Amino acid sequence: MEKNIVHFDLDAFYVSVERLKNPLLLNKPVIVGGISDRGVVAACSYEARKFGIHSAMSSVMAKRLCPDAIFIKGDYESYTQYSDMVTQIISDRVPVLEKASIDEFYVDLSGMEKYFGCLKYSTQIKNEICKETGLTISFGLASNKTVSKVATNEVKPNGQCHILAGNEKAFLRPLSVSKLPMVGSVTGQTLRNMGIQNIGSLAEMPRKMLESVFGKNGTTLWERANGLDNTPIEPYHDKKSISKEITFDKDTTDVNKLKAVLLKMVEEMTFELRQKQQCTGCVTVKIRYSNFDTHTKQFNIPYTTDDQTIIDKITELFEKLYDKRLLIRLVGVRFSKLVQGFSQINLFDNTAEMAGLYQAMDRVRIKYGSRLIGRAFGMVLYSTRRPRFIRKSNYQSNKTSIYR
Repeated sequence: MEKNIVHFDLDAFYVSVERLKNPLLLNKPVIVGGISDRGVVAACSYEARKFGIHSAMSSVMAKRLCPDAIFIKGDYESYTQYSDMVTQIISDRVPVLEKASIDEFYVDLSGMEKYFGCLKYSTQIKNEICKETGLTISFGLASNKTVSKVATNEVKPNGQCHILAGNEKAFLRPLSVSKLPMVGSVTGQTLRNMGIQNIGSLAEMPRKMLESVFGKNGTTLWERANGLDNTPIEPYHDKKSISKEITFDKDTTDVNKLKAVLLKMVEEMTFELRQKQQCTGCVTVKIRYSNFDTHTKQFNIPYTTDDQTIIDKITELFEKLYDKRLLIRLVGVRFSKLVQGFSQINLFDNTAEMAGLYQAMDRVRIKYGSRLIGRAFGMVLYSTRRPRFIRKSNYQSNKTSIYR
């Protein structure tokens, strides 16, 4: 059966929401995030993009490029509410929905073309979103996720596009290799160094050559450049919380050991959130004593995945809960009030350096494993059977280190 995959993408989502709240922002260069001189851009309007501004850029550079830009801290609660509205509209009308991020959705309409006409039906959904929320949205309809996403990006803002089956390669051929979703700045530069400027040239490269340069990703690059992508739609499930806990073989009152375990759990959980493009608005610490008495304490925080912000709050909650007279059997951490969102939105008040650090650490974790890198204080190799801890002298360091 022929696949019909639709990629919906809200246009300049954060800015669009801000403009609904304040129409005076219409047709002006607007930047969400980066309020302080050491902040970063989370999102920007199309008017601002004409000056070369883009997400993750430092606010200092953005101000230099566009001195008249209007900076807004951002309202994550509002973004989540509008995202939920759009999610509900789409999910009520389609058989299978994947929510890729706070403003991006994939829909599988395969089999519906005989009854509705997939292009006509997608257009109806687009119009309903605009009517009910006031937001504009673009979509691309194609035989797979890669081509539909590229098509959407080509017609934004407020556009739509249908790439007929069999025309995938012809559509992709003249586009820059940077238009492929999996081609970032590093991969793009490597391809340009190889003399590959457009997707058509990439598609003509021998697969083995790409594998020798990019490893397994070389095969995926070749397939995507040729319009091939069998990645399935992953049905959307609204997961409300995540948690981790550890039971010690031997009950303990070693505060350094307990805090190190909590810190490491937080780092692993924030990494998981960033990979899923989610943020948490509530953190909880759990302690179970040797007599099996269990106590928890939670605190609402501004939506974030920032390690240090959450670590500070977790440490504070632990110190309020901890009874120094009793041995501890178990400790745990829970993140709740989860919402979809890009990691940049969590860096409104952080430095650009920290944003870069988290991104670099996540790249190492993706390649080598989530426990390979972290703060030295939390670098504890623990197991419920054979706990092994680093030397106590290392507990006093808060530097990022790599361990095996």
